[in-house]
Amino acid sequence: MEICGFQRVSLIDYPGRIASIVFVPGCNMRCPFCHNSDLALRNYGKLNVYREETILRKLHDASRFIDGVEITGGEPTLQQGLVDFIAECKDMGLLVKLDTNGSNPGKLRELLEKKLVDYVAMDVKTALDAGKYTKAIGVSNAAMLKNIDESISLLLNSGIEYEFRTTVVPGLVSAEDLKSIAQRIKGAKAYYLQQYVAHNTLDPSYEKVLPYSDKVLQDACNEIRQEGLIVYCSIRS
Repeated sequence: MEICGFQRVSLIDYPGRIASIVFVPGCNMRCPFCHNSDLALRNYGKLNVYREETILRKLHDASRFIDGVEITGGEPTLQQGLVDFIAECKDMGLLVKLDTNGSNPGKLRELLEKKLVDYVAMDVKTALDAGKYTKAIGVSNAAMLKNIDESISLLLNSGIEYEFRTTVVPGLVSAEDLKSIAQRIKGAKAYYLQQYVAHNTLDPSYEKVLPYSDKVLQDACNEIRQEGLIVYCSIRS
């Protein structure tokens, strides 16, 4: 598996757990607001490249004081060696959190069926409308929306810990879009509205986009909760 980043300890990225973070390169989306563009575009000139064996050794050494590992990117489900890498982590007794854009339900299903993931965080970029989603992810792919919808269903019925999350980017995500997403994921365990940070974006013009006020996000969260769509809806700064 390709690895282009490693953080030995995080106290905030895996809810309720102490975890290491493994970053993988490559993504099948080109979200203009992406702040991990070097990873998404495989800009190796600005990335550190690690041997898989090196990272597994680091995880083994850290396993005495961490609970698990988070695998993020980029889009991890595009990595051919993902299943084997996670199996190695599970053999160490580590919990595994996966971050995904939901575009590869086949791989997600495999991981769930093999009980290789303990927590999944899935991005839902905007309302599940073909035109809106194409604008938000920067690519046109007829199968993408169907795949994302299938991944949502997989998580809702998985029985594992999971969360859905949306980065609330002005011009791409409105309050109505958030309500539409909440209706699709109704009954989900957790939905996070992530405040947009205009920094190091894939499309430089998005660095000029001003984020919504916290009140706009809080009002959206309150409405989602009040309508009984999702019990736990919260804001991440």
